[in-house]
Amino acid sequence: MRRARPRPRIRANGRTVAALALTTATLTVLTACGAAPEEKAEAGANGVKSADATSVADFGGMEKLVAAAEKEGELNVIALPPDWANYGELIKTFQEKYKVKIKSETPDASSADEIAAVKSRKGQKRAPDVLDLGIAFARSGAAENLFAPYKVTAWDKIPDSQKDADGRWYNDYGGYVSIGCDAARITTCPETFADLLKPEYKGKVALNGNPTKSGSAFGGVYAAALANKGSFGDIQPGIDYFGKLKKSGNFIPVESTPATVEKGETPISIDWDYLNAGYADQFKSKGVDWKVSVPKDGVYAQYYSQAINRDAPNPAAARLWMEYLYSAEGQNLWLKGYARPVLLPAMTEDGTADKTFVAKLPAVEGTPAFPSSEELDKAKATLSENWDKAVS
Repeated sequence: MRRARPRPRIRANGRTVAALALTTATLTVLTACGAAPEEKAEAGANGVKSADATSVADFGGMEKLVAAAEKEGELNVIALPPDWANYGELIKTFQEKYKVKIKSETPDASSADEIAAVKSRKGQKRAPDVLDLGIAFARSGAAENLFAPYKVTAWDKIPDSQKDADGRWYNDYGGYVSIGCDAARITTCPETFADLLKPEYKGKVALNGNPTKSGSAFGGVYAAALANKGSFGDIQPGIDYFGKLKKSGNFIPVESTPATVEKGETPISIDWDYLNAGYADQFKSKGVDWKVSVPKDGVYAQYYSQAINRDAPNPAAARLWMEYLYSAEGQNLWLKGYARPVLLPAMTEDGTADKTFVAKLPAVEGTPAFPSSEELDKAKATLSENWDKAVS
């Protein structure tokens, strides 16, 4: 799952669940009466409609894909906070490079909200063209046939374990669950999940959203499970851990965002390392001494995934956006935002990774492991059933 994007936050803490995470019902109400989109899926140079193109070759090459996208002139995105993994700069540079205007809606939405928008806005001009989702939502959305298969030019460089074989989704960038702490307010910052149970952290520990809807919060519970004798196939120990943390008074029901961090309302935040690292930069001049550590007792890494809406109103622009994100330029811009792009290993090997940005990544030992789709589905179901009971 993806994190519920936080409020106006830095998306170093990206996905701002900022304003308020919209509910499925809210999205449905907001979009119930949109008009049907204009027909833009014209046939490309090879006689393939943009909406059916599965690679740039179907357009007859990159120049013709660019021409088709610029003819559409628009790209609808959702749930992309400008301060999350450097999305603000990605959007800006894409618009400068191509004559395509990006319409960014509800940057604070969660992965669940994105899927809801795809379903409720089907056939509308305002439907999202592209999606940035937590992996569990990417897999479930593909199973529901919501996404269009498309293989970017860099397809072969994406590890097989990080993509759908049919090209319906592929991982984009990721990071590790980390503990962020304001050393200006906390005498000794916690560095492990075991530390967080200490009485001196009463009323100070927060997650970035509800783990049943937020990818980052989901990752926090998974990491806690690994720290408490759980496994990818058993997330329950993580749920029990947060139940214990809530009972002790340490865990507070406040979604951590850039605003709550700056105000000192969430002096300890369990979040992705690229978001916490961004806080350190953003608030350095505002009296916040934000320290970041990846807990050694619960090392968990996760990628988000990209997908194209099968019924995208701007199908060529959607595919051009994907090509841009998986270019060296796009991948380095994510890296600039402290996120680890999926092509980093290949770019390190061919020398296209920006070494300055690589050197700034939070230190982590070892190679990350990832749960299988079956394990993710089981964890998601267990969370849905038991989370509220544990922390209510």
